[in-house]
Amino acid sequence: MFLLLSVCLIAEPTTCRDERINLAYDNPNPFLCLRNSQATLAAWQEEHPDYHVKSWRCAPKGSLPNNL
Repeated sequence: MFLLLSVCLIAEPTTCRDERINLAYDNPNPFLCLRNSQATLAAWQEEHPDYHVKSWRCAPKGSLPNNL
């Protein structure tokens, strides 16, 4: 599973980008992704204090184009 984030710079809210976090689940389970996403989001936010997470979602690995 992937946790897909849309993040924007705090200093420039119109400057946004997409991030993808690879979640190492043996079985693609959206429920596990949703349940564990808050801790993953908090860790990402702590490592990237200049960004604000605008939105996020879980997605199975096979459902994304390669450029994401």
